[in-house]
Amino acid sequence: MVLNEPSLWHSSCYVNGEWVTLPGLRSRAVENPADGSIIGYVDFLEPEHVTHAIAAAHGAFERWRWTPVNRRSDLLHAWAQAMLDHRVDLATIMSLEQGKPLAESLDEIDYGASFVTWFAEQAKRLNGRTIPSHIPDAQLSTMIEPAGVAVLFTPWNAPSAMIARKVAPALAVGCTAVVKPAHETPFSALALAHLAHQAGIPKGVFNVVFGEPDATMQTLISDQRVRCVSFTGSTRVGKLVQQAAAAAGIRKIALELGGNAPMIVMSDADLERATDIAIAIKFAVSGQNCIAANRIFVERPVYENFLALYVRKAAKLLVGAGLDPSTQVGPLTQSALVDESFERIRDATIKGARLLLGGETHRLGGNFMQPTILADVTADMRVYREENFAPVSAVATFDSLEEVIGLANDTEYGLAAYVCGRDMATIMQLVHRLAFGMVAVNTATFTGAPIPFGGGKASGLGREGGIEGFDPFVETKYVCLGHLGLPQPRDACESNAPSD
Repeated sequence: MVLNEPSLWHSSCYVNGEWVTLPGLRSRAVENPADGSIIGYVDFLEPEHVTHAIAAAHGAFERWRWTPVNRRSDLLHAWAQAMLDHRVDLATIMSLEQGKPLAESLDEIDYGASFVTWFAEQAKRLNGRTIPSHIPDAQLSTMIEPAGVAVLFTPWNAPSAMIARKVAPALAVGCTAVVKPAHETPFSALALAHLAHQAGIPKGVFNVVFGEPDATMQTLISDQRVRCVSFTGSTRVGKLVQQAAAAAGIRKIALELGGNAPMIVMSDADLERATDIAIAIKFAVSGQNCIAANRIFVERPVYENFLALYVRKAAKLLVGAGLDPSTQVGPLTQSALVDESFERIRDATIKGARLLLGGETHRLGGNFMQPTILADVTADMRVYREENFAPVSAVATFDSLEEVIGLANDTEYGLAAYVCGRDMATIMQLVHRLAFGMVAVNTATFTGAPIPFGGGKASGLGREGGIEGFDPFVETKYVCLGHLGLPQPRDACESNAPSD
């Protein structure tokens, strides 16, 4: 790998504006998922060293919170511009360690930078309000204040964008941050820390640490100086984060967890568009995406036509290493996901699903999978019930609107849903009755900095992006200013009512 700016590559944690190099630190190998080769090593901190990052963030908070919002905004803009200036290098690092196609990695860098610029501007508009007073001789108002030190846990499937989406609102409102990224993709996170340092973000404001996952999580969450916790990852680990936060005391907490997104294709849908959408929302990031369409429901009159077109398009997808410019579907990041996926495929076919495409190891071997399509999937199959972080698509049919609403909502998750159709009355029925936090109609593109990303049920708490993205990091302070010497109302006997 050759970077235009080799200094972006770091293997040490970033704490208090410095790269931590301590004797005796353990390191962990990081593999390229395309071929299993070791691309580098990242240092793991012990718990006592992790607390130094919290201390640094806590020490920097008072200075940072009183930094004028315009100055904070300028520094974030500089960070975002640095990301865009080095987008090719950042994308190259991401494709190397995560496996996603280079085109997707480039898009992610742009996407991540957009959050930084958006929050940098929106922080200037976080205004308090004046409340009409119900208390005599008093003025009532609110002000928005930063909550304090924020601990941010980010995933490996979007290693740059998820850091930007969490760090930007936290820093923009005056919080300081300690980020614990996924250890599968450390170099993307450390490259962003390098650029933040170059952009002039003060020491202690933004810290990046790695360590043994369970011990590091407990150390970060249990520290009483931590006021906010934001986590993106699996529902299983999200529950552990929630339990740890509850045991430690009261924390502001945001969880962006798993999904089992339905896609509903009505019989009046444009099948060319619908199948293009299905390809985009199922096979992007090799299916390793919480908003991927896990279950596709197609109305019976167009079921077989949809399947034929969908299979034809999926069969043309090019599988390969992320740095190969022709690649459309990269390897899975973790080998365990490959094994789990084949177990789900076997379970489905044993129970009656039709295997229309794929279902076998790709000729490239290793973590590569053939794009796979299963038809006639039913609710008793694992591929229907479980989140499939893989290029495995499950398709089923339905006969009525009531039936498909019941099928779509029959999941513990509630993150995203997709609808394809033309009749607006039907579309609006689905929009209102689908129990998901986000619904996309006739499009695969619906996320972005201005929108509140998130869902309910086992898919999490709170929202990221949009004005709601500030919520985990701010407190509303109410002020009652009394005894102002304001004119007081006359009592009833002194009213202007006419006398006898």
